[in-house]
Amino acid sequence: MKQAGDSLSRVFQALADPTRRGILERLSAGPATVGELSDPFDISAPAISQHLRVLESSGLIERSTRAQWRVCTLRPEPLDAATEWVERTRGLWQQKFDRLDGVLADIQRGHVDPEHRGRRSRSKE
Repeated sequence: MKQAGDSLSRVFQALADPTRRGILERLSAGPATVGELSDPFDISAPAISQHLRVLESSGLIERSTRAQWRVCTLRPEPLDAATEWVERTRGLWQQKFDRLDGVLADIQRGHVDPEHRGRRSRSKE
């Protein structure tokens, strides 16, 4: 599990930067050369190379050489793993929020005494 967690950490670290997210968005349209990827950004070639290294080490892109060109390709599998983790975590939190909504609704209806956590109020007859 530690290795999977480390992979996931690298993916989220890579996604944390807006330039890298922009590169991934461009690559979602298809493979691109390093020059094509750097065109929309006002940063140096070494900075683009560093971003590509981070993306490659996270497994989000693959780099290959075609003639004299370095071509980058998106690898969606790490994004799938990140999406699964986010959805699983969101589901756990959603369950907690749903329970909280139920407790708050009971309090509003007067079925729970807010001073006595979770205890139902006794009807006063």
